[in-house]
Formats: sequence, C-alpha cells, structure tokens
Amino acid sequence: MIPKHAKLLAEGLQGAVGIDEAGRGPLAGPVVAAAVCLPLTARVAGLQDSKQLSAKRRERCYDQLIKEAWIGVGYCGPAEIDRYNILQASLMAMHRAVKKLGFTPELCVIDGCHTIAGLDVPQRTIVKGDQLCSNIAAASIIAKVTRDREMIAWDQHFPQYGFAQHKGYPTKQHRRALEAWGACCIHRRSFIGVEGVSPVREIRHNRPNP
Repeated sequence: MIPKHAKLLAEGLQGAVGIDEAGRGPLAGPVVAAAVCLPLTARVAGLQDSKQLSAKRRERCYDQLIKEAWIGVGYCGPAEIDRYNILQASLMAMHRAVKKLGFTPELCVIDGCHTIAGLDVPQRTIVKGDQLCSNIAAASIIAKVTRDREMIAWDQHFPQYGFAQHKGYPTKQHRRALEAWGACCIHRRSFIGVEGVSPVREIRHNRPNP
C-alpha cells in the first residue's frame, strides 16, 4: 500500500487528482495517460505503483478503481508521437485525460518533473509520485491496464509482431518481427529501432480470420 505520508496529507495532495502515463518506451502503440481522483473513503486493496504489481493484481485494482474513482483517460497515437516527440505527446495525453474527468480539479499532482502546458489548473510535480501518492499510483494502474488492453486488441490485427506479449516494447521478439515483417501502422517511425525500417507489405499483413 502507498504510505500515507504526513507531509502529503498536510499539503492536501492525497485528495488531489493524480496523473501518470504508460507507454513512453515502446516502439509501437499509443502513449496513454490517466487522471484519477479517489474518494477519501475509497479502499483499494494492493494499491501501489503499477510497475510493482503483477498483471493479475493490476487488473484487480483497475476493476476496483473503475467502480470507486473519478477517472479521465487520454491518448496520443504514433503519428502524434512522431510529430511532437514522446515527451510532448505524453504531456498532451495527460492534458486530454484531465479534460475527460468531467470536472475541473482544484489541484493536479503529476508523476515526474514536467508540468502540463495549457492546463489552467494548479499543478505540482512529484518525482516517483506513483510511490508516494495514492491518486498517482491509481493513475499509473489505469494508464497501464488501458494501454495493455489496447495492445492486446492490436495483436488481433497484427499477430506477427507479438503485441499481446510485449505490448510494443523493444524485446528481442519484437525486434526480430520488425526485421522480418517491416513496420506496421502503429509503429513509431521516429524511434530508434523503427526509423528506416520498411513499411509492412500488404502480402505480409496477416489479419486473423473473422
């Protein structure tokens, strides 16, 4: 569980909207951000940084959060990532997540060290915030599970890459698939490992049978 640090509680950060993203490092797929505010009465078993949880525990936390929290989710796709760079795309996805909340937060606490441009809301950045603030930890879980599910869905269209297993990250399996098949429409063309790789040919586009 996230420790209830007296300093964070005193500053009101446990009740602020937490923001985090998933998917900065992959070679394919979107970057996904979540903005989450948990009611003070919420009790989500095992809530902590998504990277510290197994896939099964993340899914359980996700299901609880969907029932109890106010949640907004934002995306930036591969074309925007290539156009703006991954940092700017991540911040854009965060901006969109806040706008999807359905209300204007009094304060946003953001994992990392970058504030969100164009967001007319007070902001506070916290390095390793997903280990310190419950709402940021909750946002990390929502973003991670949402993105993982999206990549599993893409695996149905492009099974040759193994997206369901590696979620677009630069594993040996993924790099070998890129060498064999080329890059598909959800690959980030500006990333090292994809840049210069030929587009996938239609003849090699193995869609599953309907």
